[in-house]
Amino acid sequence: MEVRREKKHACGTICLKYLLFLFNVLFWLAGGAVLAVGVWTLVEKGDYISLLSSGFYATSAYILIAAGVIVIVTGIIGCCATLNEMKSLLIVYLILLLCIFLLEIIAGVLAYINYQELDEELKQNLKVTMQQKYQQPGEESITQAVDKLHQEFKCCGSHNFSDWSDSVWIQAAENERLVPDSCCKTPGELCGRRDHPSNIYRVEGGCIMKLEKFLLSQLYILGAVGIGIAFLQLLGMMFTCCLYRNLKEDPY
Repeated sequence: MEVRREKKHACGTICLKYLLFLFNVLFWLAGGAVLAVGVWTLVEKGDYISLLSSGFYATSAYILIAAGVIVIVTGIIGCCATLNEMKSLLIVYLILLLCIFLLEIIAGVLAYINYQELDEELKQNLKVTMQQKYQQPGEESITQAVDKLHQEFKCCGSHNFSDWSDSVWIQAAENERLVPDSCCKTPGELCGRRDHPSNIYRVEGGCIMKLEKFLLSQLYILGAVGIGIAFLQLLGMMFTCCLYRNLKEDPY
């Protein structure tokens, strides 16, 4: 009877080891996904950072990259602790999982709060930024970001194309442009002289609405990834506790 109990106990320990190892593989892949999203956000959409007065967008991308690296490292520690049955390393692993879980909750709350502020910031500052800084000396990043915004989101101006009538560049230009050439559906040299609907984008709500939708979609992606990883972490913490207890009781 005692031998049977010990065999059953050893079998349970082995099962827990494989479950925790599988969890760590999934956790490692999730960390890679978070890292990839962070790099993509910074590389592909980084031009829009110059249109925002706050550093929230850039900071969120760097946080994603850092979180991805931490998750990958934590997964590696978990694999080593599991395969080698190192109880002390399992404790370190459990603490790291708990810390990441708490940081995710804090980051989620801050992201929601900052999104509200970012939304207000867009409404207040984007129009002024476009009108005062577009095509001005030393503001090349703003100019590039605005042109990319027009073409990528198929919009023109902050609220609508008429915002450009108060632009410093439009008023000072001798080429009689009414809007930047990037507002044109088919961009070309001096195509911005004609603001007819067949020539330029006239999206209801302008670029602000488009940019708001993009930022909100980013927030949804972060939320979905965060919830997925948090669920994995809860499973991981449960498996880690069970394995630690079994190893502690295992006489072998």
